Amino acid sequence: MGRKITLSHNDWRSIDAILLDMDGTLLDLAFDNHFWKTEVPSVYAKVNGMSLEESLEFLGRCYQDYSGTLNWYCTDFWAEKLGFDIIEHKSKLAHQVSIRPGTLEFLKKVHASNKDVFLVTNAHPETLRVKLEQTRIEQYFDKLYTSHQFHKPKESPLFWSQLEEDIGTSLSQCLFIDDTESILIQAQQSGVKHIAIIEQPDSSQPPKIDTGLPSINYLDELLDNFV
Repeated sequence: MGRKITLSHNDWRSIDAILLDMDGTLLDLAFDNHFWKTEVPSVYAKVNGMSLEESLEFLGRCYQDYSGTLNWYCTDFWAEKLGFDIIEHKSKLAHQVSIRPGTLEFLKKVHASNKDVFLVTNAHPETLRVKLEQTRIEQYFDKLYTSHQFHKPKESPLFWSQLEEDIGTSLSQCLFIDDTESILIQAQQSGVKHIAIIEQPDSSQPPKIDTGLPSINYLDELLDNFV
């Protein structure tokens, strides 16, 4: 695990906007990991009359090729490439989507404050729709952002410059929480002053090894000095 982030009263006073990732930050990443590593390979094997082992080998190469790109997060791309409706299958399993402990407590508190709260996700708009229908967390946000509307993933500096312009707040006055180290580093390099990585985004897996980034496990850990 990383070094625990500490935000003082003064830190909180300097933060005008809170930027929150969705999968692995607000929601348990166990759903997505199971879907892409178990469900998709199983369906692809059946559709193409191949063994599960062959399907896993093929998909493993595909995942590696597109990791970190906008296509990696695009259900339309995967539906066309794999030959079946990704969203249809995801919707059938949506009851398995779960909110991480401490998430609602945090969202209710910051939503009631004078700070702007933005959802900032790489998820495809259709994936976002499925998850919001299940969780109803959109009520706690001032605006929802998906990287697809900027045509760049959060791994790109262009995403952050476009986001900063749209929210009308300097990134230096923002707190950003995510579960992916490379995205947090890019955000920091783009000007986000306060960042935190989630230690255990997937409840079925052990916590991350020390990334060297400021860390928390549950969002409500940050409420102690909240103003």
